[in-house]
Parts: sequence; C-alpha cells; structure tokens
Amino acid sequence: MVTVEELFAIDTLLSDEEREIRAAVASFAAQRLRPHIAEWFEAGTVPVRELAPELGRLGLLGMHLEGYGCAGLSATMYGLACQELEAVDSGVRSLVSVQGSLAMTAIHKFGSEEHKQRWLPELAAGTAIGCFGLTEPDFGSNPGGMRTRAKRDGADWVLNGSKMWITNGSVADIAVIWAQTEHEGRQVVRGFLVPAGTPGFTAREMHHKLSLRASLTAELDLDDVRLPADAVLPESRGLGAPLACLSEARFGIVFGALGAARDCLAATIDYARTREVFDKPLAAYQLTQAKLADMALEFGKGQLLALHLGRLKDQGRVTSEQVSAGKLNSTREAIAIARQCRTILGANGITLDYPVLRHANNLESVLTYEGTAEVHQLVLGKALTDANAFR
Repeated sequence: MVTVEELFAIDTLLSDEEREIRAAVASFAAQRLRPHIAEWFEAGTVPVRELAPELGRLGLLGMHLEGYGCAGLSATMYGLACQELEAVDSGVRSLVSVQGSLAMTAIHKFGSEEHKQRWLPELAAGTAIGCFGLTEPDFGSNPGGMRTRAKRDGADWVLNGSKMWITNGSVADIAVIWAQTEHEGRQVVRGFLVPAGTPGFTAREMHHKLSLRASLTAELDLDDVRLPADAVLPESRGLGAPLACLSEARFGIVFGALGAARDCLAATIDYARTREVFDKPLAAYQLTQAKLADMALEFGKGQLLALHLGRLKDQGRVTSEQVSAGKLNSTREAIAIARQCRTILGANGITLDYPVLRHANNLESVLTYEGTAEVHQLVLGKALTDANAFR
C-alpha cells in the first residue's frame, strides 16, 4: 500500500531542506493544531493571539521575505508549509497567508524603511498581527471600483470607507488599507497603514459563517480616520500594488488547497479499508477504488503543477497567469475531491469526527477568495486570446 504522494514519487522532487521544512510544519500541525481543530471549527473561533507567536518561532510568518526578522526561505518551501497547514484546516493557513503574503508583503514591497523597521520584525515574530483591507461590501472581484477614499487635509490623510471579509481584522494591530486617492493629478489606489485604536477605525467580527469557521473574519469601518502624512505606503501607486500581494497569497493557495485534498483522501482511504459493507471492506468494491483512483490522479497532477510553479517562482520566472492557473486547478480539484470523499464516508462524512465536510466547507471560501474561479478563467482566457472579457 502506498500513499497518494508516494504514488507520484513526490519526495524525489524535493531537496533535503524542503523535506525538513515540510516535516517540521507537519509535526507542529499534528501536535498543536489537529487535536483542537474540530473544536475551533465548531465554536467558530481560533486563538490567533496564542498561535501567532508559535508560528513566528517556526519562521512561518513572512517566511518567503528577506530581512527584518523574516526567514528568507524559498517560494517552494513556503508552498509546502502552506500545504501542511491547510491539511489541518484552511483557516489556519489563511491566518499565515494574510499575515505573510498580504500584510507583510505589502509593507515589504511598498513601505518605507521606517515602516519595515517598525512592523516587519514584530509581524514575523507573531507578536503583532496584521490584516489586509482591500475587499469591500460591493467590490470583491472588481477592487478597482472601491469606494474607500483617502483625502489630504493639510499634512494629514483622512480616510473614509469600509472593508469586508477581512481575515484577522478583529485582532489586528496594524491594518493595510487600500483606498482611492489623488496622486499627481489622477485617481489611484494607494495603501495606508492604520494602527488599531486609531480614532474612527473600528473592526467588528463577523459571525454565522458556514465556512472558514476556524478563522477570525471582520468588517472594518473607517469614519474620518486621520493619519499622519507618512502613513501612506510610498511605493504603492495603483491597483497593481494590492494585486501583486494577492498573487503572493494565491501562490500559497496553489499548494494549500492540495493539503486539504490530501487530508480528505488519507482519511477516506483509511475509512474505506476498515469499514465493512456486505461482509467485505468498502475499499474492496470496484466503484470505491475507481473513485479513489480518479481522486489520487487529480491530486497528483495538482501537486506536480504546484511544484513546477514553485520552481519557476524561485527562479523569478513565474507569471501571474501561471499562478492563476495553479490556483484555479488546485481549488477546483480539491473541492471536488472533498465532496467525493464525503460520498464514500456516507453519513459519517457529515460529522466533525472526520475532516472531509469541514474541508469541503472551507474550500467553498478558498475557491472564491484571492480571485474567484470565474475570474481566473477570464485571466487565462485573456492570456490565450488577448481579448479582455472582464468588461
């Protein structure tokens, strides 16, 4: 008997250091996260403040960034770490993605040296929490239509608007807020650093979620939030800045979603081998084996694509369209695998005693955020035809 990863000899494609990083994250996930994840999911919460310093000590926060206390590891290592975290739960991987690929990347790429020195070491250590405020109640797939505005008032900036579906927003010490403003005579999107507790800035935790329940999600309101002149990220000039951060987060999802799929497959294979139906194991039936074979095949193809994209990214050659292809494939196949695994588990599949429906519910969100499946289809369509179908 082989695992789905052994079926494709995935380990032969990894370096010793990559396998060591993967093993370290898998060990942490098994000991610290997996024993509690069903409870957190059912309660609709996760102890971000407790987990963040532990994740920081492992070097997982902003692990692909250089300097300022960041680990400076490869993109492939970051992807493998995301895979092990999401094998436990998408919510935990989202915590790491938002902290590192969104909030920290925005500061690292577009912030001043003072911004980097002030915030990146604490964010990397997990002693400070960051969030990324781009999505608005009426503007998700079309962030360029955002209504949040930043206007100059003397030497200060004044921000007004709202953001929605913001992971870590209710516990963040610093929020990266994207707003429309005037720059050199034209309207552009720019990023601003808004510390928690700034007058007029409020964060309300969102409840009643059926997906990503082991994650803190917030709505942010900005009502005449006054910031000093140096609150703006000086290198952020246009929508390309937040989109570049989203591309970093999408890359982590390429690997991460496959972690959820792998966990579903492992749980389902174990169940099918021990569950007896009509006096023989469920795994001994042809229909069951056909389902498992097809799912393993899609997982393996997704894993090979993810690793290929990781190598391209480490060489500085990956394109945003290629990341879109990976995100679309991984999320689409992962949710299909989770749903199919549930059919094999039958009624047991709907309980938190098994991970499959929890993963399936989470993947409904992962399929949508950082660009919906439809958006990524249009990204690929534009690349293939040179015709823009977004408008």
